[in-house]
Amino acid sequence: MQGREQERRHIERMLADAHRGKSSAQLLHGEAGIGKTTLLEHAVACAEGMGVLRVEGIESEMELAFGGLHQLFLPLLDLIDRLPAPQAGALRAVFGLSDEAVRDRLTIGLATLSLLSEAAAESPLLCLVDDLQWIDQPSADALTFTARRLRAEGIAMLFTTRDISPESGSRALPRVHVTGIDRRSAVALLPGLAPPVAERIIDQAQGNPLALQELAAALTPAQRAGQLGPLALPDAQLTPPSQLRDAFAQQLRRLPEATQRILAVAAADDTGDLPTVLAAADRLGGEIRDLEPAERAGLIFVSAQRLRFRHPLIRFTAYQQTPLARRLALHQALVAVLDGTQHAHRRAWHLAAATTGPDEQVAAELERVAVWAGSRQAMASASAAYERAAHLTADTQQRARRLINAAQKASEAGQDERCRDLTEQVPLPLQDPGMAADFARVRSVVELGYGSPGQAARILADCADTVAADRPDKIAPLLTDAIHAAFAAGDPALIAEISVRTPLLPVLAVPAQLLAGNIPGACRTLDDLVRAGRLAGSGLMDRLMTGIYCHLVADHAAAHELAVAAVTHCREQGIGGWLPTTLHLRAQVELALGRHDDAHAHATEALGLADGYGLDHRAAHLRALLALLAAVRGEEAMAQELADQALDYARPRDVGRATAEALWALGLLDLGLGRAQAALEHLTAARQAAGHPLLARPLLPDLIEAAVRAGHPERAQEPAQQLTTWAADLQQTHFAAQAHRCAALTSPDTQAEQHYLAALNLHDDGSDFDRARTELLYGEWLRRSRRKLDARDHLRTAMELFDELGTQPWAHRARTELQAAGETHDPAEAPDSPMSRLSAQEREVVRLAATGATNREIATQLFLSPRTVGHHLYRAFPKLGISSRSELADLLAS
Repeated sequence: MQGREQERRHIERMLADAHRGKSSAQLLHGEAGIGKTTLLEHAVACAEGMGVLRVEGIESEMELAFGGLHQLFLPLLDLIDRLPAPQAGALRAVFGLSDEAVRDRLTIGLATLSLLSEAAAESPLLCLVDDLQWIDQPSADALTFTARRLRAEGIAMLFTTRDISPESGSRALPRVHVTGIDRRSAVALLPGLAPPVAERIIDQAQGNPLALQELAAALTPAQRAGQLGPLALPDAQLTPPSQLRDAFAQQLRRLPEATQRILAVAAADDTGDLPTVLAAADRLGGEIRDLEPAERAGLIFVSAQRLRFRHPLIRFTAYQQTPLARRLALHQALVAVLDGTQHAHRRAWHLAAATTGPDEQVAAELERVAVWAGSRQAMASASAAYERAAHLTADTQQRARRLINAAQKASEAGQDERCRDLTEQVPLPLQDPGMAADFARVRSVVELGYGSPGQAARILADCADTVAADRPDKIAPLLTDAIHAAFAAGDPALIAEISVRTPLLPVLAVPAQLLAGNIPGACRTLDDLVRAGRLAGSGLMDRLMTGIYCHLVADHAAAHELAVAAVTHCREQGIGGWLPTTLHLRAQVELALGRHDDAHAHATEALGLADGYGLDHRAAHLRALLALLAAVRGEEAMAQELADQALDYARPRDVGRATAEALWALGLLDLGLGRAQAALEHLTAARQAAGHPLLARPLLPDLIEAAVRAGHPERAQEPAQQLTTWAADLQQTHFAAQAHRCAALTSPDTQAEQHYLAALNLHDDGSDFDRARTELLYGEWLRRSRRKLDARDHLRTAMELFDELGTQPWAHRARTELQAAGETHDPAEAPDSPMSRLSAQEREVVRLAATGATNREIATQLFLSPRTVGHHLYRAFPKLGISSRSELADLLAS
């Protein structure tokens, strides 16, 4: 029932009306497979407490007069005696229960209405007529006659039909045109398909749910994983039976043989270009007039330049029922007419479709197609072309090279499962060191996605050692990939082991320096990379790892710039497989910068892509990050669910970074909700999972606060001192602010205030969430020091910032502290008041708007633009449960 909310609601209203004694009828019309019968099944499922009668039209029984009515009324035959004698006699006659002559149609129609009314006397009745176009005409007339005269019997009648003929009585019924479902609903019907394949199926099916399922079911496993040639016609032998496809096959078989032949040519052509179809058909003895019977039957639409099948399954069926020898011939005919350079890639695919054994010439043409597709960012298509070329290649080493290329492109397209299948086809051993290096890289992708990131790193590092002498040009990409996998594992020993292999390579020098404690040296190397432009011309992985390092040393501005550039690169180059990873880095940096909405949007997009591509490893990292964002907002159930899902994947596979981030999310959630001891345990475990103190740097401020609030200040001393040391080395203002806040928490009261004040002075260019937390902790410290007046200003600022950010647990904590400091609140700002849902700025705008002030007048008073005032009101009205300014005064008065 995906995408059928409106139709479902309408049917449910009809059933509710029937329970209240009101009758109604509805005709659902639309093409085959669009979902009409599914809507009837929904009606049956919702018809609790109702009687259900049903008749299904059958094409072979269309000439059997009153057959449909008899099928519908079989359960009601014992009620016929309750009808007036003329009506009862008419039904007995048409059902063959008596020798009486059949009376006029009006009497039969009235008898139908009376019998349904009798059936609905004790309980409401649902009457379903499916495939009205195949119900015999006398039955259809009686049923539509009845439907038009229903009033207060408690009967709901639902009809379905494909077409509404001009002479049909159904034209007078209220009707709903059931059309294709939207793309989002279509995606939900295609689980397990690589996103590019799902997009292709959605485009072909045109929103038809059955076509979506049928086309997807007919795909081979390789096609489901992402193999996309331009023909996109599945193997006929793998096709499951289909009622819809059988119906189309019957229609096609009724056509003249010449028409079937030219339709097969049109089905094999992937463009619908009429001149091409006619030219190929001519080589097989066909001509344009052969299209006329199919056009009259409504199977195709033809214009001067285009030929289009009415339904994608008609095209599929026309090809599928063509014998193999004829399919080979028609592909050969298309090859012959596609002779221009602009058709080279299509010609190559038709050549491949017409080839049944190894053929190096065809394989070489397909390889050129793969290069062409890759240059146009069509990585899935490039992979499919390389794979088909490999299957047509007799030479073992050539076949291995093409399969490795296919696997590489599959990885870039996000098709990890297909990448795995392709690597398993590579014939071993590989004689060429360069090919061995490329093979190690695709093997590591598979290991990262389905096994252990640590093992993926070792595969790459070992290969670098093996090929170093023969192919030194392969060392940098191998070790850069290895360091990325080692970071995912959160294994500092492995990171160090890889880093020391080529210490002069900057992308390896940085982690080596960081883990050795040489933070100033690492920062200088990074600065040289980022500021001096040494990344110009570097590959995606170099930029990605540099962004990760910048984030690690709290240079979030540089990290954000690199992450945005990496995301842009993936989008522009069609590297869908790495897009979730680059979006993940961007979202992490945006969280650190306090841009929570941006972080959530990018992490959500990335998770959708990762799930769609089947990238479970990346999805675990993203769920951990989204759990962290949910924890900030205090969404307990969501944070717990996401963190648990991330941990279920990450822990058994030793994915240390995802494990640490998921535990951090649980700790931050506990801290916000006032469960300090639980927070401390989660955050301590997260620090251990991170594997190295520096890899745990982002969560240390939360661990320190949790330790102090849980009554274990001794557990906060060492990490607080570490933050102070790092702050001096990193020279990042916002990080220094965090370090001062943590120093305040762990210092004697005589020193705490100077640290709080230093932190607030440094927060100017940082995260509002971080600033609010410092304001809150300083305000709490001032209140405990009996300086309530001073405390209120800081607590009020904290509360307003938390409200603006939507971080409710923290806002509640600030509000509670403010009340304890003696702040008297407007009742409208009580936690259970609608006004409490608004930010401070929104409350001021709403109060002035309630007095009748215009947007321009409000803007003048609050030093805002009229447009900003309008934006605040637009956001405030839904929170207040109102829709106009006129309701504001009454709301505030109440």
